[in-house]
Amino acid sequence: MKLTLKIWRQKNAKAEGKIVEYPLDGIDEDMSFLEMLDVLNEGLINSGDLPVSFDHDCREGICGSCSLYINGEAHGPDRKVPTCQLHMRMFKDGDTIFIEPFRAKAFPVIKDLVVDRSSFDRIQQAGGFVSINTSGNPTDANAILVPKHDADKAFDAATCIGCGACVASCKNSSAMLFVAAKVSQYALLPQGKVEATDRVLNMVAQMDAEGFGNCTNTGACEVECPKGISLEYIAQMNREYLSASLKG
Repeated sequence: MKLTLKIWRQKNAKAEGKIVEYPLDGIDEDMSFLEMLDVLNEGLINSGDLPVSFDHDCREGICGSCSLYINGEAHGPDRKVPTCQLHMRMFKDGDTIFIEPFRAKAFPVIKDLVVDRSSFDRIQQAGGFVSINTSGNPTDANAILVPKHDADKAFDAATCIGCGACVASCKNSSAMLFVAAKVSQYALLPQGKVEATDRVLNMVAQMDAEGFGNCTNTGACEVECPKGISLEYIAQMNREYLSASLKG
């Protein structure tokens, strides 16, 4: 495959960025998108140019690091896959591909395609945990029975990998789907009831403090989410927040 890549290049957080065009040849349709970028960078290094910086880690669709905005879509044209699981067969020979970083006030660009998503970490630290008694013998796994429906819903929420596609695809740069998933995975389980009130109040407050926008229910976040997190969890979080506010 022959491709034309138009990639956002930015030296550092303070520098002005711009789109730079790169022709690329010899790409196999079975390559992943990140492997294609590896080929580009190998060529750039061999020619004495600086490689394109982009985030990646596991390359197995688990860690959420590979956050790229491809042809106007978070993680590209495929559905329910992050960028590392996007394959070049989704493109055609001769295509022009625009590759940009996720854009949001709370995700400042560090370099090229790499953004600072530590705002998500701070939201997690504000309340994404449960208290457990670690003294003595460990508690038997079946000591607290959980209805299968609740367990399944909590597990679905917990599949969120924190990639930020919900933020990048939202016209308001809202993090509601991410925060809702992190709140709901605990709210649906009895183990999460101890901190339930403080959790949702603290996480929502931290989300607002980070500069994320508000949700207006356009649904783009659910469409672009590589794990298919449902908008239902935003409703779950809203119920938790209302209940916690009344208790306060």
